[in-house]
Amino acid sequence: MSRLTLVTSALVALSSIAIAQRVPEEGERKRVPSLVERLGHPPDAKLLIIHADDLGMNHSINAASVRALESGAINSASIMVPCPWFPEIAAYARKNPDADFGLHLTLTSEWVSYRWGPVLPATRVPTLLDPSGYLHPTEVSAAAAIDPREAEAEIRAQIDRARAFGIEPTHLDTHMRTLHQTPELFAALLRVSRETGIPAAINRDLASDPDFAPLLGPGDVVIDRFVSIGPEVAAESWAEYYADAIRSLEPGVTELIVHVAFDDAEMRAATGGVPGWGSGWRQRDLDVLSSDAFRRLLRENQVRLITWREIGALMARPAP
Repeated sequence: MSRLTLVTSALVALSSIAIAQRVPEEGERKRVPSLVERLGHPPDAKLLIIHADDLGMNHSINAASVRALESGAINSASIMVPCPWFPEIAAYARKNPDADFGLHLTLTSEWVSYRWGPVLPATRVPTLLDPSGYLHPTEVSAAAAIDPREAEAEIRAQIDRARAFGIEPTHLDTHMRTLHQTPELFAALLRVSRETGIPAAINRDLASDPDFAPLLGPGDVVIDRFVSIGPEVAAESWAEYYADAIRSLEPGVTELIVHVAFDDAEMRAATGGVPGWGSGWRQRDLDVLSSDAFRRLLRENQVRLITWREIGALMARPAP
């Protein structure tokens, strides 16, 4: 082989290496698929989870939630393990293993005359208890008082109890958002989520908080937003609120958080006549979500319903 041929071959080889090692420019870098795309939908799809909280609290909530699930008014829900009516909804979950049931991890007990305590013995989690011996009544008082290590032990115990009753949770959320109050409590939620392989319900607002963002890892699933009606909405404007929420829904993954129950004697007694998240509130949620008008809104606005079970499957397949 001639010297000229050798030199030419060497230059070609070096050029190939340089091309292979060149750092792609910004516009050339591979685009990371959005959560919507990872779920198998086009990037502009509007994906919605219609999610009911507080199952297990009492029979009224359980019965209304089962009706809503079976009619399609909701398609996901979460269960409060420490509450008195947990066994009833656990029995339903066992008979319906495909239902999208998560756990509403519970570290507070907010009603005046209807209270509950932790799953673990009080001696194991003393900081979780208020002076009356029940869980703290508000998320603020709970976050100020409880030891994060005791909180983590309790939420692990709630998951263990749910599984012992035959429930395999599809997701984890937090009653009154207590586990979203401090970085230490949020870190406990993430540890448990990762170790159990159960996704925690986290939205972008929370994930972008400078106190919480550093705690998140590449395997943690973050949805786009939570939407939930508040006490500032008048009863006569209930249907209008939900109609506006669906019409203004943006592309991405949204969880519509609702609370359903029958406005009956049991529910009125449990909530003590408190209007916020009380008996009438929950009946209005049930009525609006069950209406033909609401279903029509979903169709007219091209909203696609998904579940936490679908999102949970992504935890085994981290984002590219």
